[in-house]
Amino acid sequence: MADKTTVSTGPTGRLESIDALRGFDMFWIIGGDVALKAWAKWAGWPSPALVGQQLEHVQWEGFRFYDLIFPLFLFLVGVVIPFSQERQREQGASRWEMHWRILRRTLLLFALGLLTNRILQFDWENLRVAGVLQRIAICYGIAAVIVLNSNRRGQVLVVAAILLGYWALLALVPAPGSAAGDYSIEGNLAGYVDRHYLPGKIMKEYYGYGDNEGLLSTFPAVATTLLGVLAGHWLRSGRAPTTRLLGLTLAGIGCLLVGTAWGTVFPVIKNLWTSSYVLVAGGWSLLLLAVFHGIIDILGWRRWAFFFTVIGANAILIYVVPRFVDFQKIATFFLGGVIRHTGSFGPVVLAIGVLAAEWLLLLYLYRRRLFLRV
Repeated sequence: MADKTTVSTGPTGRLESIDALRGFDMFWIIGGDVALKAWAKWAGWPSPALVGQQLEHVQWEGFRFYDLIFPLFLFLVGVVIPFSQERQREQGASRWEMHWRILRRTLLLFALGLLTNRILQFDWENLRVAGVLQRIAICYGIAAVIVLNSNRRGQVLVVAAILLGYWALLALVPAPGSAAGDYSIEGNLAGYVDRHYLPGKIMKEYYGYGDNEGLLSTFPAVATTLLGVLAGHWLRSGRAPTTRLLGLTLAGIGCLLVGTAWGTVFPVIKNLWTSSYVLVAGGWSLLLLAVFHGIIDILGWRRWAFFFTVIGANAILIYVVPRFVDFQKIATFFLGGVIRHTGSFGPVVLAIGVLAAEWLLLLYLYRRRLFLRV
């Protein structure tokens, strides 16, 4: 068991639990959801309907497992910031140099997001400027600057101000043609702002009246990242292992309770990234971090998490690479015969084959300590 000031780190220099939890998160994005759905359909257990429901975003109001994936990633981006900035200080970086590194990483991540959105096609009319990597870039940049220029008390106040301010904005300021406090798909203020002011094409896959990575909803997403920052401070605090674990657990439960209660007047809506959604997702993120930190960093049980750690160590890379590499074709090339001769189990074999191809690439990079640094 680790002592009160030491926690285990892996090849990336981060807490092993953070890489493992990030890998658990990315697992569902890179094909874990498809594999579990295929298994449930073939085996009839667990309930295919329940699995399918939990591995799809809720249409509007509510919360499912899949609605945790993106905020958990942003939360973990925040957890790493205190560790990263302290390491830079120990290496003698000046405040100006740290600000430059933040700006450079923000711009590179945003540019990578535009690349995945096919900016090189020069189809400006259909280019989507917003996106997952773009939101990660903005949230990281803003949160990192806040952390660099404030103390923990100030960061708590910023989180509170964002969540309360966003609630007040959507509750008191009506979109033209709608009433104040209209949180409907068609009438909410955030959607109106996206339709009229968001550069580029709006993502219409989810609700069509705004972008799920839109302008106003980016502010509470920054609060999600800052919740991760506060968790990172707590992990670095040097407190006893049981105290760290208890603190994360209580904070998670507290966020869930407050977020659920707040949701009765300010609904839990992922597409709007409502303040209640921030707290509900933040609560589950804190509890998952407590579980992974307790098992991996405190108890030292690491072998079971190696599969996820390999994914989490190169999370951005494996998010981007499938845009250019067809892992399904690779899996079909090697397993096509097995897939054809296993009947209804074929889709399970294909899904596992895709995951295996992706993971083996990541394992190769991990063994050689090759990590995408943005």
